[in-house]
Amino acid sequence: MKQCFDFKRAVVLSDQLLGSRLTSLYFVTSVQVLKKEDIDRALVLIRNAKRLCCICHRNPDGDAIGSITGIAELCTQIVPDTPVKLFCVDPSPPLFSYLSWVQRIEQEMNPTEGDVFIFVDCADPKLTEYHERFPQIFGQPAPAAAGLRQTGGMFQSICFDHHETNKGFGTVNFVIPSAASTCEIIVEFAEGAGLSISLDIATSLLTGVYTDTGGLLHSNTTPNVYRTVARLLRAGARHQTMTQSVFRTAKLSTLKLWGRVLEKISVTDEGGAIAALTESDFRATGADYSELTGAIDYVNAVPGMRFSLVLTERGGKVKGSLRTLRDDVDVAKMAATFQGGGHRKAAGFAVEGKLVPEMRWKVQKPSIESGIKN
Repeated sequence: MKQCFDFKRAVVLSDQLLGSRLTSLYFVTSVQVLKKEDIDRALVLIRNAKRLCCICHRNPDGDAIGSITGIAELCTQIVPDTPVKLFCVDPSPPLFSYLSWVQRIEQEMNPTEGDVFIFVDCADPKLTEYHERFPQIFGQPAPAAAGLRQTGGMFQSICFDHHETNKGFGTVNFVIPSAASTCEIIVEFAEGAGLSISLDIATSLLTGVYTDTGGLLHSNTTPNVYRTVARLLRAGARHQTMTQSVFRTAKLSTLKLWGRVLEKISVTDEGGAIAALTESDFRATGADYSELTGAIDYVNAVPGMRFSLVLTERGGKVKGSLRTLRDDVDVAKMAATFQGGGHRKAAGFAVEGKLVPEMRWKVQKPSIESGIKN
């Protein structure tokens, strides 16, 4: 696949620009500040719901799984008698099986009147892959055949997210790009709402904080991240169980898949470390797509690179995962070129198509200084 990525320097948004967002969508420099009126509005929606439906993005990572299970358990404190459902188009990766609510995640969804939706760690409706079948849950008119009468076929919702590209598609939005993870925001919501954080909830939320900061090693590990971790450990989070499962355990198929990633790394003239996996690579190693999580960190470790990219084939689409360690490279802007998004140092995209290998050779003439011997 021909690489033709253009670089743009990261843009630091000013406080004035951040303040110009819609009033329902606010950005703050510290996760410790959540508007009380928004917390109260969210609590009203939760208490008035006939059923609560929690949704995360496709191909869920630790922050998605941690936040969806964490917020679901918090909801049972607020409304013990209201059904709480969890939905994701893809099942949870097996490495998160230690979380108490993870087995409750379902793939098939049927919105019904009275539902309130809670979206977590999702910057755009399309990332859930429910947006075409159920546009009404994102505030869009329902298909005529749906027969839904609530607010013209639309549902109310709450959105928890930390992606800068999130435009606030919920009725109430807690979108804070300065947060290292969505779980970090949910911790602040729980405390602002006066909710207690149980051992199981703390373990779920610690999972999201740890995975989105690379085990507290990434540059997004702020002082507030450490404060959040301390709160969750005090609440009884099973830290060793989480680290053993997420960071110290790997199936044989995972290691074989990562081996293929490392074997296929190539370096571009633009300063990118790129690896591409086809569907045959997954078949040959017996690995699931979720087992690719974490491999890009090794690609990103190549010295002197401006960015790293891992491309994968899946169901007629090519998905790209981008990372950078540099402050002068914005991979979210690179991903936006392909209708993707994410953070300045971690982003992704998906496009229709398949990967086609391309081999290039060039002849480099010897320099005059080196001389040519017959």
